[in-house]
Amino acid sequence: MAKVYFIPVADALPVSQQAEVMAKLFDESGAGGVIGKNDFVAIKLHVGERKNTTHVKPELIKKLVDRAKGLGGQPFLTETSTLYKGERENAVKHILHAHKHGFGIERVGAPFIPADGLAGNTEYEVEINGQLHEKVKVAREVVSADALLVVSHPTGHIAAGLGACLKNLGMGLASRLGKMRQHSAMLPEIITETCQFCRKCLKWCPENAIVEQDGKAYILSHKCIGCGECLAVCRFDAVKYDWDIESGYMQRSMAEHAYGAVKDKAGKSFYFNVMIDMTKDCDCFDVEQSKLIPDIGILASSDPVAIDMATLNLTAQTNGRTLAAMSYSHHNAMIQIEHAAKIGMGSMEYELITLD
Repeated sequence: MAKVYFIPVADALPVSQQAEVMAKLFDESGAGGVIGKNDFVAIKLHVGERKNTTHVKPELIKKLVDRAKGLGGQPFLTETSTLYKGERENAVKHILHAHKHGFGIERVGAPFIPADGLAGNTEYEVEINGQLHEKVKVAREVVSADALLVVSHPTGHIAAGLGACLKNLGMGLASRLGKMRQHSAMLPEIITETCQFCRKCLKWCPENAIVEQDGKAYILSHKCIGCGECLAVCRFDAVKYDWDIESGYMQRSMAEHAYGAVKDKAGKSFYFNVMIDMTKDCDCFDVEQSKLIPDIGILASSDPVAIDMATLNLTAQTNGRTLAAMSYSHHNAMIQIEHAAKIGMGSMEYELITLD
């Protein structure tokens, strides 16, 4: 049975104290056991989009950097480029944006190195023999790293219900082609009666797949990559999906890409879910969000399936419903967790170990 370590926190705990909780959790959970002398240690995080303020703060990441260095490792912060247009669409913009949000080397003590290269296409194909994919495309520098620390910020997710550790691995460590493959079933349509033709979806579409037709937005299906950016930016509910089909496929594909990111790192990966400032939507949204529920604490585990299962359970225990149900109740967020367990990525059964 997997072990999930937990330190509860008071709501709105100052960031400096959050950082001390992270340090204690690292020390007492055995996370340091995945780091060897001279290991390249990839610390996967999310620096948030331009207006996002609820992402995990640099002070917490610095504690992991310091611990990794103390064990003789060579840590670096990492993330991958996004499909959509924004501050993280390529390595140059991403590095500059990470610095603006406080993740510069002078503050955190480690360099920020995008794992998928300059344009998001630096990748390795990893054989997983999954139920959907024989092979998946994973960002190269993650595969090259010796050890992996994954810091996830659980939120709701517009397409998957829950965005936590599995999403941080599957979407967050896939190359651009890997991300496109996960979204391949998600082909949106415009509801013409609702569309106000504000042109926002045209501006944000990364493939210029949306055009004007009869005074309304129109999606060119042969160019659409299914990234969902049109759905995210539309404020008139004019974009529709067949969620029953598309979300299920995307979650399963996401789980298989997550498996590809960690498959060759048995005993060399550790995961942290920071259940603080949890919001309805993920940190990719270029808006300032308010937290959906009071802060709960930080989890740590060597099992990515168990840590997400514990996240759902703890949010349900403290709020009556899971974070996913409170955010997007029409999705079944258990699909990703159950599929990850089915392909051998981890266990849904766990022992919760609460630390003082």
